[in-house]
Amino acid sequence: MLDTLKGIGAVVRREVSYLFTRPIYLFAIIGAPLLVTFLLLYMMGGGLPTNMPVAVVDEDHTSASRALIRNLDVFQNSEVTLVTSSMPEALQAMRRGQVYGILHIPAGLLAEAGSARQPKLHYYTNSAYLMAGSFVFRDMKMISELASAKVGLLTGQAKGKTQEEIMATVQPIVVRTEVMSNPWLNYSAYLTTTILPGILQLMVFLLTSYSIGVEIKRGTASSWLRVADGSMVKALLGKLLPQTILFILVGWSIQAILYGWMGYPLQSGWLPMALGMLCMVLAAQALGIFFIALIPILRMGMSLGSLLGMLSFSISGMSVPVSSMIAPMQALAYIFPLRYYYQIGISQALLGAPFAEAVPYYIALLAFCLLPTLTLPRLKKYLLSVDYIA
Repeated sequence: MLDTLKGIGAVVRREVSYLFTRPIYLFAIIGAPLLVTFLLLYMMGGGLPTNMPVAVVDEDHTSASRALIRNLDVFQNSEVTLVTSSMPEALQAMRRGQVYGILHIPAGLLAEAGSARQPKLHYYTNSAYLMAGSFVFRDMKMISELASAKVGLLTGQAKGKTQEEIMATVQPIVVRTEVMSNPWLNYSAYLTTTILPGILQLMVFLLTSYSIGVEIKRGTASSWLRVADGSMVKALLGKLLPQTILFILVGWSIQAILYGWMGYPLQSGWLPMALGMLCMVLAAQALGIFFIALIPILRMGMSLGSLLGMLSFSISGMSVPVSSMIAPMQALAYIFPLRYYYQIGISQALLGAPFAEAVPYYIALLAFCLLPTLTLPRLKKYLLSVDYIA
């Protein structure tokens, strides 16, 4: 046991000297993840896009149409930047990307309402910009419903109905909405808590593959193994232990920024998420070893890690529910550590579910650590006997 610890310690000292004499290591472990964290939080500081420009084509030119325009401008997500009587002008502004939606108020809006005919409001949104178009669509739909309710109120009053009778007709069902998990409807709280760990996962993939692949490329693999007394297990533990500690500390720092400084939901406390970060780092390192053992060429191993790391963002369930994917993609989603960390985040941080419900996700992450055992003999063979292929 003592000899094992001595062998691992010798490799650790060798690796620490590499970390502090080659800036690329410290930048990849500490600089890049923290830099991306602050940049992403700065870009998404508001949580949701606000004051998106919209145009109004007002052909009515009455106090009612001007009231509609003022009400639309009050909404947080929309800002009326163009009021015109020309539909072609508004469409041209939309084509140029100057506005994301158009509200068309036809002539005679109040006159049609007063004559018991159905007045028509038209709204157009540019869904080429999906998020902007969606929020503008929601605001315009809301303003049209408010206008409809106001017309119903005026019509009912003209017929001598009481306000209670009118409201029973205008709003027959009272709907109460309660938002769970993310009550601020903050898209940043949902997105950054997965993207930032995903970026850290990608850096772990790449640096693990690079650390091993560079030994093959530089022809120093034999001396690395000699320091570890020829043991592949000692060599890997000693090489990756300093990186593991630093990556976990960086991961916890990111969590402190998200859940502490930014105040994002953390329903079950710090421990479940901190444990999830530790397990994800270990799982990502295991996958990095697996990649470089499959393709013991530095350039190709890192390319594979980059490809799969980027793919994990798309199929982890963050943007598209896994259940909505085709069967092969659903199966593929579960080979990435980010998928399980994402599920831990939903379960523990957002929903505050009992810890027992998240235990399978922790077990799945730790199961990744068994992958290198399948490829250790192959990796040792390449380290000792195969010349590097550029």
